[in-house]
This record gives sequence, structure tokens and C-alpha cells, in this order.
Amino acid sequence: MSTTSAPEALPRPTRLSDVKGWFFPADQMLFDWFLGRQRDRDQLGDLLELGAYLGKSAIFMGSYLQGAETFTVCDLFDSPAPDDPNSKEMNRSYSTLTRRAFEANYRSFHEELPEIIQAPSSVVADEVTADSCRFAHIDASHLYEHVHGDILAVRELLGPDGIVVLDDFRAEHCPGVAAATWGAVATTGLKPLCITATKFYGTWGAYDEVHEELRGMLRGRDDLWHGVEEVAGYPMIRIDGKKTKAPAQPVSRYEAEAPAPPAEPTTRTGGFARLTRTLKGRR
Repeated sequence: MSTTSAPEALPRPTRLSDVKGWFFPADQMLFDWFLGRQRDRDQLGDLLELGAYLGKSAIFMGSYLQGAETFTVCDLFDSPAPDDPNSKEMNRSYSTLTRRAFEANYRSFHEELPEIIQAPSSVVADEVTADSCRFAHIDASHLYEHVHGDILAVRELLGPDGIVVLDDFRAEHCPGVAAATWGAVATTGLKPLCITATKFYGTWGAYDEVHEELRGMLRGRDDLWHGVEEVAGYPMIRIDGKKTKAPAQPVSRYEAEAPAPPAEPTTRTGGFARLTRTLKGRR
């Protein structure tokens, strides 16, 4: 009689920094600012992430859900890629990615999982309602054709004044992302709000007010540098966030289960110590 052992339990992250991924403090600060601004202005709408890896940015985004809003995450995870170039990319960069690992990480910080589409990002336009989202993070394939399609899909899914974020738009190993990003600025009306070392932030909606508020916030911070450069007729903000202080982090549901610091050692030498002091006092 053969038996199948239960899968080994995955470690429970107790801090966001325990989750592997590339989501740096400058971008955490900007996600917090854009999503917090939407919350403060009662701007409702769903959240969307294309490409989740092990869930670091998804965990962060999930903290900003309001009321009946939906958070949708689309990723291949451990499913086969739809074409050979994408398959090679997955095998090279994301061979350890599994849906089970993502779900375990996400559930460490949130009781309920997001809506998960385990499929190529090309299906997202058929699964998410048009004009329903207020914030979308594109971090799926690095191949031009796929990123170009993701941008066009997100353009239809974002509601009025929605924000889109594109990852790896300037990485040397991802020229397709750069081509798709700046191509969208040149041809689709995507307006560049700001860039960091790793991400591009833009909108197809109202620009001036959010841009001025963003500049005002940045002027009040002493932990980063920013400058303005005219791009496609818009004063895009460049941000150097190497010293940026990260905002408040999502709190793990298992934080209380983290090992307590070791207690002071207890010994049975207390009587001996008292006797030693007594003898010294008699000298």
C-alpha cells in the first residue's frame, strides 16, 4: 500500500520584507501616495495586477481595498506559457514561481485571496469589466508584443483618472518594456506622471491636479531627490529614491506567532552568588 505525504508547509512571512521580490521603498511610497490619494478623495474602483511573482506588491496593494472593490491578479504561475519566447522567459527568470507560494504569502497578510486569473495576461480584457479599475500594475511578460497588449488592455479597464504603473521600463534586459511604454506615451495619449529607477507611473485621465499634488508631496520630503523633465509635452517627474523611507507596511496575520526574544537565563546559582557576596563582605 503506497502513501502520499502531505506537502511541506510553506514558511509564513511575518514582515513584507520576508516576501521575495523587487518592490523598493521609493515605489512603496508612491503606491501608498497614489492609492491613499484615491481613498481620501473617495475615488472608488477595482485594483489590478498583471504579473505577481510571489506577491510582494500584491500584498501591499491589497491593503488599500475599500468596501466592495475587487482586486484581480493575473499570472501564469506554474502553468505553461502560450508561446516559445514567453516559455523561455518563464524558465529563465521565474522557475520557482508557483501559485501555492503566492497564495501562502498573500494569506499571511490578508484573510481573503484576490480574484486570481491563472492564465496569460492577454485574457484579462475578457475577465475584467471595462472602466472598472482605478489602479493597475503591469509586471508580467517583458516581451514587447505582450507588454504592448497589456497596456492597451489596461487602457480599456481603467476608469476615469485611473493610474497605471509599468515595471522594468528602463532595465537593460527588458528593452521590449521600454519600447512598449514610450510607444504608448507617443501614440495612445498615456501621460507620464513620474518615474523611479524601476517603474513608470502614468494616466490617460486628468493630469494637472494629480501632478501638482505629487510635486507638492515630493517637495516636503528630505529622503529623496526629484527633478522635472519635459516629455511628450508633459512635465514628468524623475525620482531618485535610493534613500527613501518606506511607508507603513502591511501587518502579517502571523506576526504574533513570530518567536519571542529569549528570556533571561534562569540558573540555580542564586544562593551561591549570595554566599559569595557575603564572604566578600566579611573580608
